[in-house]
Amino acid sequence: MEQITFLNPQFFWLFLLIPFAIAWLFWKRKHQTPTLKISSTKGFKASTSFLVKFKPYLGVLRIVALCSLIIALARPRTVDISNKTKTTKGIDIVMAVDVSGSMLAKDLKPNRMEGLKEVAANFASERPNDRIGLVVYASEAYTKTPVTSDKAVVLEAIKSIKYDQVLQDGTGIGMGLATAVNRLKDSKAKSKVIILLTDGVNNAGFIEPETAADIAKQYGIKVYTIGIGTNGMAEFPYAQAPNGEILFQRMKVEIDEKLMQSIAKKTDGKYFRATSNDKLAEIYNEINKLETTEIEELKFYDYDEKFRGFVLFAGLLLLIEVGLRNTVYRSFI
Repeated sequence: MEQITFLNPQFFWLFLLIPFAIAWLFWKRKHQTPTLKISSTKGFKASTSFLVKFKPYLGVLRIVALCSLIIALARPRTVDISNKTKTTKGIDIVMAVDVSGSMLAKDLKPNRMEGLKEVAANFASERPNDRIGLVVYASEAYTKTPVTSDKAVVLEAIKSIKYDQVLQDGTGIGMGLATAVNRLKDSKAKSKVIILLTDGVNNAGFIEPETAADIAKQYGIKVYTIGIGTNGMAEFPYAQAPNGEILFQRMKVEIDEKLMQSIAKKTDGKYFRATSNDKLAEIYNEINKLETTEIEELKFYDYDEKFRGFVLFAGLLLLIEVGLRNTVYRSFI
Protein backbone atom coordinates (compact mmCIF):
# COMPACT_ATOMS: atom_id res chain seq x y z
CA MET A 1 0.00 0.00 0.00
CA GLU A 2 1.22 3.47 -0.86
CA GLN A 3 2.39 5.61 2.02
CA ILE A 4 -0.40 8.01 2.89
CA THR A 5 0.14 11.15 4.95
CA PHE A 6 -2.50 13.49 6.40
CA LEU A 7 -2.29 17.26 6.07
CA ASN A 8 -4.76 17.91 8.93
CA PRO A 9 -4.52 14.91 11.28
CA GLN A 10 -6.07 16.94 14.12
CA PHE A 11 -9.49 16.30 12.58
CA PHE A 12 -9.22 12.68 13.71
CA TRP A 13 -10.21 13.94 17.17
CA LEU A 14 -13.72 14.21 15.74
CA PHE A 15 -13.93 10.40 15.91
CA LEU A 16 -14.47 10.89 19.64
CA LEU A 17 -17.92 12.25 18.73
CA ILE A 18 -18.92 9.07 16.89
CA PRO A 19 -20.11 7.19 20.03
CA PHE A 20 -22.29 10.18 20.95
CA ALA A 21 -23.68 10.29 17.40
CA ILE A 22 -24.52 6.59 17.58
CA ALA A 23 -26.24 7.08 20.97
CA TRP A 24 -28.19 10.07 19.63
CA LEU A 25 -29.38 8.17 16.56
CA PHE A 26 -30.42 5.23 18.74
CA TRP A 27 -32.34 7.53 21.10
CA LYS A 28 -33.97 9.41 18.19
CA ARG A 29 -34.99 6.14 16.50
CA LYS A 30 -36.83 5.01 19.61
CA HIS A 31 -38.74 8.29 19.83
CA GLN A 32 -39.57 8.41 16.12
CA THR A 33 -41.24 4.99 16.18
CA PRO A 34 -44.89 5.15 17.32
CA THR A 35 -46.05 2.65 19.93
CA LEU A 36 -49.41 0.95 20.25
CA LYS A 37 -50.48 -0.86 23.38
CA ILE A 38 -52.73 -3.85 22.73
CA SER A 39 -53.61 -6.85 24.82
CA SER A 40 -52.40 -9.39 22.25
CA THR A 41 -50.48 -9.50 18.94
CA LYS A 42 -51.72 -12.92 17.89
CA GLY A 43 -53.88 -11.43 15.18
CA PHE A 44 -50.89 -9.72 13.53
CA LYS A 45 -48.56 -11.50 11.14
CA ALA A 46 -44.89 -10.61 11.55
CA SER A 47 -43.36 -9.14 8.39
CA THR A 48 -40.20 -10.75 7.10
CA SER A 49 -39.70 -8.15 4.35
CA PHE A 50 -36.09 -7.06 3.71
CA LEU A 51 -37.15 -3.42 3.67
CA VAL A 52 -38.58 -3.73 7.16
CA LYS A 53 -35.39 -5.40 8.43
CA PHE A 54 -33.15 -2.83 6.74
CA LYS A 55 -34.84 0.30 8.10
CA PRO A 56 -32.96 0.30 11.47
CA TYR A 57 -29.67 0.36 9.54
CA LEU A 58 -30.37 3.67 7.79
CA GLY A 59 -28.61 5.38 10.70
CA VAL A 60 -25.52 3.26 10.04
CA LEU A 61 -25.24 4.84 6.59
CA ARG A 62 -25.17 8.26 8.23
CA ILE A 63 -22.49 7.22 10.76
CA VAL A 64 -20.29 5.70 8.05
CA ALA A 65 -20.75 8.87 5.95
CA LEU A 66 -19.70 10.97 8.95
CA CYS A 67 -16.56 8.85 9.42
CA SER A 68 -15.73 9.23 5.74
CA LEU A 69 -16.11 13.02 5.98
CA ILE A 70 -13.77 13.14 9.00
CA ILE A 71 -11.12 11.26 7.03
CA ALA A 72 -11.64 13.65 4.11
CA LEU A 73 -11.15 16.64 6.46
CA ALA A 74 -7.83 15.12 7.59
CA ARG A 75 -6.71 15.42 3.91
CA PRO A 76 -5.14 12.03 3.11
CA ARG A 77 -2.60 12.25 0.31
CA THR A 78 0.46 10.60 -1.11
CA VAL A 79 3.59 12.52 -2.01
CA ASP A 80 6.27 11.84 -4.58
CA ILE A 81 9.50 13.67 -3.72
CA SER A 82 12.16 14.15 -6.37
CA ASN A 83 15.54 15.68 -5.58
CA LYS A 84 17.71 17.68 -7.87
CA THR A 85 21.11 18.99 -6.86
CA LYS A 86 22.68 22.00 -8.45
CA THR A 87 26.31 22.96 -7.96
CA THR A 88 26.26 26.67 -7.24
CA LYS A 89 29.99 27.12 -6.74
CA GLY A 90 32.12 24.42 -8.32
CA ILE A 91 35.84 23.76 -7.93
CA ASP A 92 38.33 22.86 -10.65
CA ILE A 93 41.11 20.60 -9.38
CA VAL A 94 44.26 19.35 -11.10
CA MET A 95 46.33 16.61 -9.52
CA ALA A 96 50.00 16.86 -10.53
CA VAL A 97 51.63 13.49 -9.86
CA ASP A 98 55.34 12.65 -9.82
CA VAL A 99 55.88 9.49 -11.91
CA SER A 100 59.67 9.32 -11.66
CA GLY A 101 61.35 6.01 -10.86
CA SER A 102 61.62 6.85 -7.17
CA MET A 103 57.83 6.53 -6.92
CA LEU A 104 58.42 2.75 -7.01
CA ALA A 105 60.00 2.93 -3.54
CA LYS A 106 58.43 0.47 -1.14
CA ASP A 107 58.02 2.57 2.01
CA LEU A 108 54.30 2.73 1.09
CA LYS A 109 52.53 -0.51 0.23
CA PRO A 110 52.93 -2.02 -2.28
CA ASN A 111 54.84 1.07 -3.43
CA ARG A 112 54.38 4.83 -3.47
CA MET A 113 52.76 4.96 -6.90
CA GLU A 114 50.17 2.25 -6.24
CA GLY A 115 49.36 3.66 -2.81
CA LEU A 116 48.82 7.09 -4.35
CA LYS A 117 46.57 5.74 -7.12
CA GLU A 118 44.18 4.16 -4.64
CA VAL A 119 43.90 7.29 -2.51
CA ALA A 120 43.61 9.64 -5.51
CA ALA A 121 40.83 7.50 -7.00
CA ASN A 122 38.86 7.67 -3.74
CA PHE A 123 39.37 11.44 -3.63
CA ALA A 124 38.03 11.88 -7.17
CA SER A 125 35.03 9.64 -6.46
CA GLU A 126 34.07 11.71 -3.42
CA ARG A 127 33.88 14.94 -5.42
CA PRO A 128 31.09 14.24 -7.93
CA ASN A 129 30.24 17.92 -8.41
CA ASP A 130 33.73 19.20 -9.25
CA ARG A 131 35.84 19.01 -12.36
CA ILE A 132 39.16 17.18 -12.04
CA GLY A 133 42.19 16.93 -14.29
CA LEU A 134 45.44 14.94 -14.12
CA VAL A 135 49.02 15.97 -14.94
CA VAL A 136 51.98 13.58 -14.67
CA TYR A 137 55.59 14.64 -14.59
CA ALA A 138 59.13 13.38 -14.23
CA SER A 139 61.86 15.47 -15.87
CA GLU A 140 59.10 16.74 -18.20
CA ALA A 141 55.33 16.93 -17.81
CA TYR A 142 52.19 16.35 -19.83
CA THR A 143 48.44 16.45 -19.31
CA LYS A 144 47.05 12.95 -18.94
CA THR A 145 43.46 14.18 -18.57
CA PRO A 146 42.21 17.76 -19.00
CA VAL A 147 39.83 19.17 -16.41
CA THR A 148 36.57 17.29 -16.82
CA SER A 149 33.40 16.42 -14.91
CA ASP A 150 33.45 12.89 -16.35
CA LYS A 151 34.63 10.91 -13.32
CA ALA A 152 34.87 7.68 -15.30
CA VAL A 153 37.55 9.27 -17.49
CA VAL A 154 39.40 10.63 -14.46
CA LEU A 155 39.33 7.30 -12.62
CA GLU A 156 40.55 5.44 -15.68
CA ALA A 157 43.41 7.95 -16.07
CA ILE A 158 44.44 7.51 -12.43
CA LYS A 159 44.27 3.73 -12.80
CA SER A 160 46.59 3.86 -15.84
CA ILE A 161 49.37 5.82 -14.08
CA LYS A 162 52.58 3.82 -14.16
CA TYR A 163 56.33 4.08 -14.44
CA ASP A 164 56.88 3.32 -18.10
CA GLN A 165 59.93 5.50 -18.92
CA VAL A 166 57.93 7.49 -21.48
CA LEU A 167 59.25 10.57 -19.70
CA GLN A 168 62.96 10.93 -19.03
CA ASP A 169 63.63 10.08 -15.39
CA GLY A 170 64.11 12.95 -12.98
CA THR A 171 61.94 15.24 -10.87
CA GLY A 172 60.85 18.44 -12.59
CA ILE A 173 58.59 19.93 -9.93
CA GLY A 174 58.47 23.27 -11.76
CA MET A 175 57.45 21.52 -14.99
CA GLY A 176 54.64 19.61 -13.32
CA LEU A 177 53.33 22.68 -11.51
CA ALA A 178 53.51 24.90 -14.60
CA THR A 179 51.64 22.34 -16.70
CA ALA A 180 48.92 22.11 -14.05
CA VAL A 181 48.66 25.92 -13.91
CA ASN A 182 48.26 25.98 -17.68
CA ARG A 183 45.24 23.66 -17.38
CA LEU A 184 43.54 25.97 -14.85
CA LYS A 185 44.51 29.52 -15.85
CA ASP A 186 41.43 30.04 -18.05
CA SER A 187 39.00 28.28 -15.71
CA LYS A 188 35.86 30.20 -14.69
CA ALA A 189 35.37 28.13 -11.52
CA LYS A 190 34.98 30.00 -8.22
CA SER A 191 37.97 28.07 -6.84
CA LYS A 192 41.00 26.61 -8.62
CA VAL A 193 43.18 24.07 -6.85
CA ILE A 194 46.32 22.09 -7.65
CA ILE A 195 47.39 19.07 -5.59
CA LEU A 196 51.12 18.72 -6.26
CA LEU A 197 52.71 15.47 -5.16
CA THR A 198 56.40 14.60 -5.24
CA ASP A 199 58.83 12.32 -3.43
CA GLY A 200 62.10 14.05 -4.22
CA VAL A 201 63.91 17.29 -4.97
CA ASN A 202 63.70 19.42 -8.09
CA ASN A 203 66.53 18.26 -10.35
CA ALA A 204 65.16 18.54 -13.90
CA GLY A 205 63.17 20.79 -16.22
CA PHE A 206 63.66 24.34 -17.39
CA ILE A 207 60.97 26.01 -15.24
CA GLU A 208 61.86 26.80 -11.66
CA PRO A 209 59.26 25.69 -9.09
CA GLU A 210 59.19 29.16 -7.49
CA THR A 211 58.48 30.71 -10.87
CA ALA A 212 55.61 28.28 -11.47
CA ALA A 213 54.27 29.12 -7.98
CA ASP A 214 54.34 32.84 -8.82
CA ILE A 215 52.31 32.16 -11.96
CA ALA A 216 49.82 30.07 -9.95
CA LYS A 217 49.41 32.94 -7.48
CA GLN A 218 48.86 35.38 -10.33
CA TYR A 219 45.93 33.30 -11.60
CA GLY A 220 44.45 32.82 -8.13
CA ILE A 221 45.29 29.12 -8.02
CA LYS A 222 45.77 27.49 -4.62
CA VAL A 223 48.43 24.76 -4.42
CA TYR A 224 48.38 21.97 -1.86
CA THR A 225 51.77 20.25 -1.81
CA ILE A 226 52.38 16.69 -0.61
CA GLY A 227 55.77 15.19 0.10
CA ILE A 228 55.44 11.41 -0.09
CA GLY A 229 57.93 9.16 1.65
CA THR A 230 58.75 7.85 5.09
CA ASN A 231 61.26 9.48 7.41
CA GLY A 232 64.65 7.77 7.27
CA MET A 233 65.50 4.91 4.92
CA ALA A 234 63.42 3.20 2.25
CA GLU A 235 63.73 0.54 -0.46
CA PHE A 236 64.53 2.55 -3.62
CA PRO A 237 64.90 1.31 -7.21
CA TYR A 238 68.47 1.81 -8.39
CA ALA A 239 68.88 -0.35 -11.49
CA GLN A 240 67.15 -2.65 -13.93
CA ALA A 241 68.31 -6.23 -14.42
CA PRO A 242 68.75 -7.68 -17.95
CA ASN A 243 65.46 -9.55 -17.55
CA GLY A 244 63.64 -6.27 -16.92
CA GLU A 245 63.31 -6.74 -13.18
CA ILE A 246 63.83 -3.59 -11.14
CA LEU A 247 66.44 -3.87 -8.40
CA PHE A 248 66.08 -2.15 -5.02
CA GLN A 249 68.40 -1.03 -2.27
CA ARG A 250 67.93 0.89 0.97
CA MET A 251 68.55 4.61 0.58
CA LYS A 252 67.83 7.75 2.55
CA VAL A 253 64.53 9.47 1.72
CA GLU A 254 65.18 13.01 0.53
CA ILE A 255 62.35 15.51 -0.04
CA ASP A 256 62.78 19.26 -0.50
CA GLU A 257 60.24 20.17 2.17
CA LYS A 258 61.32 23.81 2.32
CA LEU A 259 60.50 24.21 -1.37
CA MET A 260 57.13 22.47 -0.99
CA GLN A 261 56.26 24.61 2.03
CA SER A 262 57.24 27.76 0.14
CA ILE A 263 55.01 26.88 -2.85
CA ALA A 264 52.05 26.16 -0.59
CA LYS A 265 52.50 29.32 1.48
CA LYS A 266 52.89 31.53 -1.57
CA THR A 267 49.60 30.31 -3.08
CA ASP A 268 47.60 30.19 0.21
CA GLY A 269 47.72 26.41 0.18
CA LYS A 270 49.12 23.94 2.69
CA TYR A 271 52.01 21.47 2.81
CA PHE A 272 51.58 17.85 3.96
CA ARG A 273 53.97 14.97 4.54
CA ALA A 274 52.73 11.47 3.75
CA THR A 275 54.87 8.88 5.51
CA SER A 276 52.44 5.94 5.11
CA ASN A 277 49.37 4.81 3.20
CA ASP A 278 47.10 5.83 6.07
CA LYS A 279 48.74 9.24 6.37
CA LEU A 280 48.35 9.83 2.63
CA ALA A 281 44.63 8.94 2.88
CA GLU A 282 44.26 11.35 5.83
CA ILE A 283 45.88 14.13 3.79
CA TYR A 284 43.48 13.72 0.89
CA ASN A 285 40.56 13.59 3.33
CA GLU A 286 41.72 16.86 4.88
CA ILE A 287 42.03 18.53 1.47
CA ASN A 288 38.57 17.19 0.67
CA LYS A 289 37.22 18.98 3.77
CA LEU A 290 39.18 22.18 3.17
CA GLU A 291 37.87 22.54 -0.37
CA THR A 292 34.11 22.27 0.04
CA THR A 293 31.70 22.78 -2.82
CA GLU A 294 28.46 24.66 -2.20
CA ILE A 295 25.54 22.53 -3.35
CA GLU A 296 21.97 23.70 -3.71
CA GLU A 297 19.45 20.90 -3.30
CA LEU A 298 16.06 21.39 -4.89
CA LYS A 299 13.15 19.22 -3.76
CA PHE A 300 10.01 18.86 -5.82
CA TYR A 301 6.84 17.63 -4.09
CA ASP A 302 4.06 16.09 -6.18
CA TYR A 303 0.99 15.60 -3.98
CA ASP A 304 -1.84 13.26 -4.97
CA GLU A 305 -4.88 14.24 -2.88
CA LYS A 306 -7.04 11.31 -1.74
CA PHE A 307 -9.82 13.14 0.14
CA ARG A 308 -12.14 13.44 -2.88
CA GLY A 309 -12.95 9.74 -2.86
CA PHE A 310 -13.99 9.89 0.80
CA VAL A 311 -16.19 12.95 0.14
CA LEU A 312 -17.87 11.23 -2.80
CA PHE A 313 -18.38 8.07 -0.75
CA ALA A 314 -19.94 10.06 2.13
CA GLY A 315 -22.17 11.94 -0.30
CA LEU A 316 -23.31 8.68 -1.90
CA LEU A 317 -24.23 7.17 1.49
CA LEU A 318 -26.16 10.29 2.53
CA LEU A 319 -27.92 10.36 -0.83
CA ILE A 320 -28.97 6.71 -0.40
CA GLU A 321 -30.21 7.39 3.13
CA VAL A 322 -32.21 10.51 2.20
CA GLY A 323 -33.60 8.77 -0.90
CA LEU A 324 -34.76 5.75 1.06
CA ARG A 325 -36.32 7.85 3.82
CA ASN A 326 -38.29 9.88 1.29
CA THR A 327 -39.32 7.02 -0.99
CA VAL A 328 -39.38 3.47 0.29
CA TYR A 329 -39.72 4.39 3.95
CA ARG A 330 -41.86 7.47 3.44
CA SER A 331 -44.86 5.75 5.02
CA PHE A 332 -42.92 5.12 8.19
CA ILE A 333 -43.13 7.82 10.83
